[in-house]
Amino acid sequence: MKKIILIAFCISISGCGLLPKPDFNLSEAEINRPSKILTQLKSKPKPKFTIPVAVYSFRDQTGQYKPQQNVSSFSTAVTQGANAILLQTLLDTDWFIPVEREGLQNLLTERKIIKKNKAKNNKGNSAIPNLANARLLLEGGIISYETNTSTGGMGGAYFGVGASELYREDQVTIYLRAIDVHSGKVMLSVNTTKKIFSQEIRAGLTRFTSLSRLAEAEVGYSTNEPVQLCVTQAIELAVIELIEQGVKKGFWNNKEPQNNT
Repeated sequence: MKKIILIAFCISISGCGLLPKPDFNLSEAEINRPSKILTQLKSKPKPKFTIPVAVYSFRDQTGQYKPQQNVSSFSTAVTQGANAILLQTLLDTDWFIPVEREGLQNLLTERKIIKKNKAKNNKGNSAIPNLANARLLLEGGIISYETNTSTGGMGGAYFGVGASELYREDQVTIYLRAIDVHSGKVMLSVNTTKKIFSQEIRAGLTRFTSLSRLAEAEVGYSTNEPVQLCVTQAIELAVIELIEQGVKKGFWNNKEPQNNT
C-alpha cells in the first residue's frame, strides 16, 4: 500500500506540467484607454494654443527596492518608465506638444544621416528643418514610496474552521514643476499622492477524521493594485492640476467658446 501511494505521489509531481491550465488565466493584450479624469478634461474647453514642452528626465527618485522571491538580486519598488508615462499623458491632454529630449542623441544622429544623404545625392538644398524648441521645461519625478502606511486585518476560528482577512496600504508621491525656458523661473509646482491597496483573504479547515487521520483544506485569494497604474494616475492628476493652476494664474487660456447666435 505504501509503495502504491509513493508511486502515485511521484507520478503526480512529474506530471504537473501535463495538467491543463485554466482558461481564466489567459487574456488578450489590450490598449490602455484614457482614464476617467483625462476624459473629463477633454470634455472641457480646449486650449487657445498648444504649448511645446520638453521633458529630459522624470524618473524614480525614491531609491526604494523590493526583494524578489528566490532571486539574489533586487528589483525597484516603482516603475522606471515614469518619463514615458508623463509624455503619453501630456499628449492625451491636448494641451501640450512634447518635443523629443530623452532620446535627443539618437534624433541628432538620424538628422545627420539625412543631411549626408541629401548632400550625396547632389541636391541643391541639403539643409533640413530646425528642431522645434520648447516653451516650458517639465521637471520632477517620483519622490516618495512608503510601504505599510496602514496595515490590519481580522480573523477567527472555531472547531478547526477559520477565516482571516488582511490588508495593507502603500503610498506613492509625485512632484511636477513647470519652468519658463526663457527666464528660468519656476512657474508652477504641484504634487500628488496615490495610495496602493493590497488585500488577502483566507479560509481553512482542519479536522481529525479519525484518531490517526487529519484532513486539512485551505482556500484564499489576494488582490494588489499595480504600482505602475497608481503612478500613472498620480502623474495624470499632477498634469491636470498643472493645467488648472496655469489657467487660474493666467499663464495660458482656454479657447473662447464659439457663439452660434
